Formats: sequence, C-alpha cells, structure tokens
Amino acid sequence: MRSILNFVPTPLAMAWQGPGQPHQVIAVPHVQLEAGDALVEIEYATICGSDIHTASGHRSATAPLVLGHEQVGRVVATTDEAVLSDGTPLVVGDRVIWGVIVSCGQCSLCLRGLNQKCEALRKYGHEKLGRGWELNGGFATHAHILSGTAITKVSEQIPAPILAPVSCATATAAAALRTSRELTPMTGKTVVVSGAGMVGLAIIAMAVSQGAIVVALDPHVERRKLAVKFGALIALDPITEPLAPALSQAGLEAPLISFEASGAPGAVKSSISMLGIGGVAVLVGSVSPSPEVGIDPEAVVRKLLKIVGVHNYLTQDLEAATSFMENSWNTLPFADLVGPSLPLSKLDEAIEVAKSGADVRVGIHPDPA
Repeated sequence: MRSILNFVPTPLAMAWQGPGQPHQVIAVPHVQLEAGDALVEIEYATICGSDIHTASGHRSATAPLVLGHEQVGRVVATTDEAVLSDGTPLVVGDRVIWGVIVSCGQCSLCLRGLNQKCEALRKYGHEKLGRGWELNGGFATHAHILSGTAITKVSEQIPAPILAPVSCATATAAAALRTSRELTPMTGKTVVVSGAGMVGLAIIAMAVSQGAIVVALDPHVERRKLAVKFGALIALDPITEPLAPALSQAGLEAPLISFEASGAPGAVKSSISMLGIGGVAVLVGSVSPSPEVGIDPEAVVRKLLKIVGVHNYLTQDLEAATSFMENSWNTLPFADLVGPSLPLSKLDEAIEVAKSGADVRVGIHPDPA
C-alpha cells in the first residue's frame, strides 16, 4: 500500500548546512508512505551529544541533513502494514518513540542479530537530506517512520522530556546491560560505571534494579551526586579517589563488570584493568575518534577477561528501555536530566546552549501555532 499525504499546515524540518552555518527551514508538502511506513507529529525532542558533535564538525556528516534522534510523538498517518515492535498494528493517535536505525532484517548482518549494522542501514538524524525521506530527523514538526524501524507505544502519563531520550540514551544503556547479562550474571556483584552522563546514569539505575552493587566514577561533583540518586552505592572522583581502597573500605570485591560510558581514554584503560577474575568490560562511550588505549594482554589472558563493545541497540533494547522508564520515571530523577527547552525555530540557539557544557539535555518543542 502506498499513500501520498498533503498536510495543512505543511510539515517543516530544520536542515543542518554544515559547521558554523545556520539551519535552514525546509517545507515538505507531500509525504509518500510506502507499506509499513507511518507519519508522526513530533511532540518533543532533545539534543544528544552526537548532535552537538556533528553540528560542531567533530564527526563526519554530509550536509544538508536533519539532525535529531531523541524524540517522542503521536502517529497522524499510517499504512495497514505498519506495526509496533511487538507486532501490534500501529494506530493513528498512538503516542510513540522509535529506534534510531532502519534495518532490512534480511542481510547477513541482520540474520546474525546485528541489525544495528545492517548492510542497508539508515539512521534517523544522520542521513543526508534526500527526496522522498526529507522528514528523517527529530528536529522537525513531523517524522517519516520507515518500515524496518522499531516503534514502541508509550504512556500518556510520562512527561515528554523524560520520554524523548529513551530512544537513544536509555535504549543504549539497555543494550549494554543485555550484553553484560549474556556474558555473566550481575546480581549481588560489584559493578563499576565510568561516566555519569545520561547513558551512565541509566546504566546505574538499570544495574541496581537487576541486583548489582554499583560504584560510579566521574570527575564532576554534580554528576556524582546524581549517580547516588540513581542508585550508586558509592560515587568517586577517578582523579583524586582511588578505586581499590574505596572498595576495600566498603567491603566490596573487585568489580565483575565495568561499563565505560564516558569515552575518555584513561577511563577505557582502567575499566579493563580494574576487573577481577572472569570480569567483563563493556565499552559504550567511545563513539568518536580518540587516542589508542594500551592494554596488558597477559592480564586479559590470566584473568580470563572479556572486552565487548556496544554501539546503538536492538528492538528488544528499545522495548526494555521503554518498560524500565514506565516503571521508574516517577521514582528516579530522570526529569532532572532535561533542562531548558526552546522552540524548533530557535534550534541554532538551542544547540549553542547545549554546547555550553551543561550536564542536562536541551529540549526542542514545537513552535506555538
């Protein structure tokens, strides 16, 4: 089934033109939905760190493109074949979040369970603007959701600023937890999380909910305070507070699992060296170019260590993240992680605010009618 839609008012998107250049507003008067596609009106979006890196020219991207991949919205048009990730038909009026990737489900990588590396991969907020899929990022009034995208329905009660980051930060955290569970159980074990940004805090909260004893490492005092609020037993400054004495004083064993969510080379190295026998290091934060990190191969061999990387996530991770947020949004301070909110027309200003180094996400809401 194919549908060609004409909306009033016309859907708009903010097209990034390159580092240092202002976004340009583009109008998309005609949206063609293929089988399995849907159109979502965006309720709220947040600016991810990767959006900042792209806008600043710190990561490779081809302009023009519509940035943004953390958002929540409501379905305004759909095709008969469009379904939620659990197979339920997608219905106009559903409040939803969606995954960052579009995968074919049929290539060799998808068949290996690596859909996030699909041979025909497309990613929301990362693709060069092209005819037929102009509404492919979150910094727009609407998003054109393609068949092959994970979509989950979300509660009407959860505030939009809490929901928007679930499709990136929280789902990535869920992928990290799933990856560690596949290698070793964490219940009752010491787990160290390096980096208490939004991904790290979600990892802390999820790990605690699964019975882990969590120690957080972050050089910023406010982030350490947040780590404790999200369930960490101890939060240390990795520069001035050595880990081993703190573990000993707390009566904790050497870490069985470490999650590295900062991408700092020193933190990556220590997340491996700190592990006890049979330990697992899950690397999440190294998503932009950085210096190589030396490891001690003898220690890896003798301690039977495992080192694994996590990049993006699978449908099951988005589902797990959504479920976790539905159960914890009003008991954990996720609302504190999103700060100022600006209208879509002031996107350039919002990105500058986000670049200022604030420890909270900056929100984007629709312009007043």
